[in-house]
Amino acid sequence: MKRSLFYRWLFFIVGLIVLALGFTMTIKGSKLGIGPWDVLHVGLYLNFGLTIGTWSVIAGFTIIAITAFFTRQIPQVGTFLNMLLVGVFIDIFNFLIPDIHTLVGQIIILSAGIVISGYGVGLYVSPKIGAGPRDSLMMLLVHKTGLSISVVRAGIEVGVALLGWLLGGPVGIGTIAVALLTGRIVQQSLPQFEKLLVILIGDKENQPHVLKV
Repeated sequence: MKRSLFYRWLFFIVGLIVLALGFTMTIKGSKLGIGPWDVLHVGLYLNFGLTIGTWSVIAGFTIIAITAFFTRQIPQVGTFLNMLLVGVFIDIFNFLIPDIHTLVGQIIILSAGIVISGYGVGLYVSPKIGAGPRDSLMMLLVHKTGLSISVVRAGIEVGVALLGWLLGGPVGIGTIAVALLTGRIVQQSLPQFEKLLVILIGDKENQPHVLKV
């Protein structure tokens, strides 16, 4: 039991840090457009102040409330930790990572950020401690509609990007890339980390899900 809890929480916490790093890297590639959710967070920041990380927390709490209403279930503690920690680490990484000004640098950091955030999602979701607010909404819609993760995630993020753009957030080719590619990466990373977790724990409590591509 202790071994299981250790690895599950390790995957969860490290996954959140990796996810926040990926998000921040895409923000640093803002000349090409940033991720859909961050378009919304930046748009809110530009209009109402606070920090990008703070708006990530506020938006996350709102989504938790909406998801809980429709599922009639109290979210797991991991969902609340995700809401708080991702926002905090976004602000930390945003301070630590220097701004990138060259086009080549922007392309590299945006591309790397997309891959890293996709693997961050798979890493922290795999132990089933609690999906983050946005991914809880995504998984809810996946199960309700029967559509694949990639289709549902792309649909959500296109809508969010549109709202963020109306608020003045930076939209570009990078926004489209994040919306279309992240779900595909999660589709691959989630089963990989679930299998790894089973190996590390030594039992079958975390059997991989069968999800549509």
